[in-house]
Amino acid sequence: MGNLQKAMNIILKLKKTNLDVKTYSNILQLCAESKALNYGKKVHNLICLDSVDIDYVLGSKLVFMYVSCGDLEQGRRVFDMFCDNVVKDNVFLWNFLMNGYVKIGEFNECLCLFERMMVLSVAPDSYTFSCVFKCLGLVGDGVVRLGDMVHGCVVKLGFGFDSSVVNSMIAWYFKCGNVDGARKMFGGLRERDVVSWNSMISGYVVCGFAEKGFGIFVEMICDEVSVDLTTMVNVVVACANMGDVKLGRSVHGFAVKGGFGKEMKFENTLCDMYSKCGDMDAAMKVFENMDERSVISWTSMIAGYAREGQSDEAIGLFLDMKKERVKPDTFTVTSILHACASNGSLEKGKEVHSYIRDNQIESLAVSNALMDMYAKCGNMDESYSVFSQMPFRDIVSWNTMIGGFSKNCLPSEALDLFIEMQGEVKPDHVTMTCILPACASLASLNKGREIHGYILRNGLFSDQYIINALIDMYVKCGGLFLAKSLFDLTVAKNLVTWTVMIAGYAIVGLGHEAVSTFKQMLDKGINPNEASFTSILYACGHSGLLQEGWKFYNMMVNDFKIEPKLEHYSCMVDLLSRAGKLSEAYKFINTISAKIKPDATIWGALLCGCRFHRDVQLAEKVAERIFELEPENTGYYILLANIYAEVEKWEEVKTLRGRIRKNTECSWIEIKGKVNIFVAGDKDNPEAKRIEALLEKMRMEMRQDGFSNKIKYGLVNENDMGKKGVICGHSEALAIGFGILKLPPGRTIRVTKNLRVCGDCHEIAKFISKDLERQIVLRDSNRFHHFKDGFCSCRG
Repeated sequence: MGNLQKAMNIILKLKKTNLDVKTYSNILQLCAESKALNYGKKVHNLICLDSVDIDYVLGSKLVFMYVSCGDLEQGRRVFDMFCDNVVKDNVFLWNFLMNGYVKIGEFNECLCLFERMMVLSVAPDSYTFSCVFKCLGLVGDGVVRLGDMVHGCVVKLGFGFDSSVVNSMIAWYFKCGNVDGARKMFGGLRERDVVSWNSMISGYVVCGFAEKGFGIFVEMICDEVSVDLTTMVNVVVACANMGDVKLGRSVHGFAVKGGFGKEMKFENTLCDMYSKCGDMDAAMKVFENMDERSVISWTSMIAGYAREGQSDEAIGLFLDMKKERVKPDTFTVTSILHACASNGSLEKGKEVHSYIRDNQIESLAVSNALMDMYAKCGNMDESYSVFSQMPFRDIVSWNTMIGGFSKNCLPSEALDLFIEMQGEVKPDHVTMTCILPACASLASLNKGREIHGYILRNGLFSDQYIINALIDMYVKCGGLFLAKSLFDLTVAKNLVTWTVMIAGYAIVGLGHEAVSTFKQMLDKGINPNEASFTSILYACGHSGLLQEGWKFYNMMVNDFKIEPKLEHYSCMVDLLSRAGKLSEAYKFINTISAKIKPDATIWGALLCGCRFHRDVQLAEKVAERIFELEPENTGYYILLANIYAEVEKWEEVKTLRGRIRKNTECSWIEIKGKVNIFVAGDKDNPEAKRIEALLEKMRMEMRQDGFSNKIKYGLVNENDMGKKGVICGHSEALAIGFGILKLPPGRTIRVTKNLRVCGDCHEIAKFISKDLERQIVLRDSNRFHHFKDGFCSCRG
């Protein structure tokens, strides 16, 4: 740089330069080597002022200077001025410009320059073709035909056996997914260098053929070809993709013997391989023995711990990373956010969010990971705040928010966002699997059918996840016939498909159908899992199939070697309790206590049995256990109060009422696309008076029909205890009344309640289904109740 400054100072002081072409060329070379663009421009200006004839050498130096100094646009402008005559045949300049375009991502400009080169009959060299194929690989789809044409030029001009050209062609074929084409090019090489072998190994690995990639490595060793660092990195990646930690250890040993063991790039890849194979101890050992660690080293370990569910270790490592003053990159941040999301660590997640703000780490991936973290930690307000402030949102952003709303019991918000989404981004198959559970939560059959129509119109029906989500949605919306029809039409049923259908039969009380479906699944050679057995045991319990339930329980333990979980034990207690085997159920709980601590759900199943069979003494004993485990759970206090009410122990009911902290009960019904919500004693609804009058009319008709309400349930008003003929103002009764008023005669009334259905409302629904000849589908927090002709599917 010093020589350049001296030269420029002398030249600029001269009134008239009169320098020759060679001198100008040497100065331009110095400007290019020093990246001194300003001096270069001054030299170019002097050349123009001196009216110097620009020949082949000077023209080339001008282009070279501008491109070397980063002004590709001006370099191209100078090149175009002299291209047709002065510098046309300088293949170095063509290559230099094309490579410049590739470096800044202007791939189409590179290809256009090559096409112009062909039109002007400029003879390309091996570097030209290598650059073009590299560019074709980076462009992606849509250039296969052009690539084939360039391949033809390669053969025609005699470069078909040039290793550098063929290596670039191998890489391009792999990027196009043409594995056979790449293998054919490799097979035709007369002399294979290490780059050729590396191209084959990495190509196979990237295309998902890790085993074949490793096979090429074995061939390479057998042919006694010397490996390099790139070879070893690619082979370790192949081991990671295969999940073969034993093979990975062998490669690790081979690399250490070859002198690559302390290369940082290799060590980073080793950490990643061990973590992906689930051996975090080995990964940590490599990490701790590294002489130098980069951000990639730290990120590999953090991502590994997050992937293995060891979130605390990932967060601890992130804190250590900050202490070491290593600046995290985008991938580090997204990895640590996934770790926070995995263990629900909201406070740590907020700390990471603050770090992101303070260090202005902005990217689409980070914003999406932030939304996901907040959603999985249950903070949808913060999740939506991140979403609303994003300057650009992709399909992942929308799916994350919709899925977050669905999983956090905000189905209406999920549906609203789904509608808004369609104005910006076209929903994909993931969107469907996120939005269908929202329809299921609302029991919104009409919305679910609309989305089913969208799926069919947009060709998304072939996705197995969507089919399973559709069946599940129809089941939970009370459309069992539609669920069964879709199930029967599904050719490729997987375990989830069968399990969802079995669960569908279970929650509507069709135990025999559930058992039949379970047996069909076994006949098809599909082995059940924990969820499958939970569904079939639940079905047996709710249908009184005691022997079948025991049979399936023993099958799970003895034949499939599945260790029972709390939910399986709960189903068995429920099965025994409903069958009147209360003492056996109690003994069963005491027996399993040696293996696992029974939770409130298990004891609650027995308490329900006590109510059904009016065993007050056992109920009191069981209830005390439950209140120790879940003192804030209102439902169990209500259940015990109902047991007391059925035997008219009103003082005990009154005592329990004082201990109850009421949850807001609500029910809803969808009519003409609008969800109408009711709460107990609702007087604000515009139709409140008409609903009350209708229910009063039902009360009169029930009495005339011989119905006598004995106030058997403990949640009626205290002043009404002991009175006859009281119809409670519970939300489900109000929603059913609204449905009678608003839906056409004969139309099924579909109501959803957030808690268990009240016993009196259950009786009202039975009477209405008979008196008005209306089917009623009521979904509560426990199951479906299908009312028809005065009977309920729960047999209650």
